[in-house]
Amino acid sequence: MNSKIILLVEDNPDDEALTLRALQKNNILNEVVVARDGAEALDYLLGVGTQAANARTVPTVILLDLKLPKIDGLEVLRCLRADERTELLPVVLLTSSKEEQDIINGYSLGANSYIRKPVDFAQFTEAVRQLGLYWLVLNESPPRRDLR
Repeated sequence: MNSKIILLVEDNPDDEALTLRALQKNNILNEVVVARDGAEALDYLLGVGTQAANARTVPTVILLDLKLPKIDGLEVLRCLRADERTELLPVVLLTSSKEEQDIINGYSLGANSYIRKPVDFAQFTEAVRQLGLYWLVLNESPPRRDLR
């Protein structure tokens, strides 16, 4: 079992399925934890709700959508960067937004990368392949910090 975990924060079931399928198609067999809104992501990472008493595994990379229910992706990113346990975790904004302000805000808040979701499945699969190769194989991850 590969210990490098991907946290996918995605509220759209179709985009979630598409991302999981693209990972599988590229033989990226890492465990994927899915959070379906910003509150669930923060709960998993910071233990602010139901996850507070549970031990959580630190993800190697977070794939974060911007347009999320409850707490949007930019606010999730703001919270992650404000907490010493998660301030160094690699966060890739994986979104359909083409808004220049979203790109500026994402990088200003400490995103490591901003990737627009391609509409075409072949392009999306290739983007996921490159994303997996870089963040799970080539990138040197920051030292892990306990999320408890």
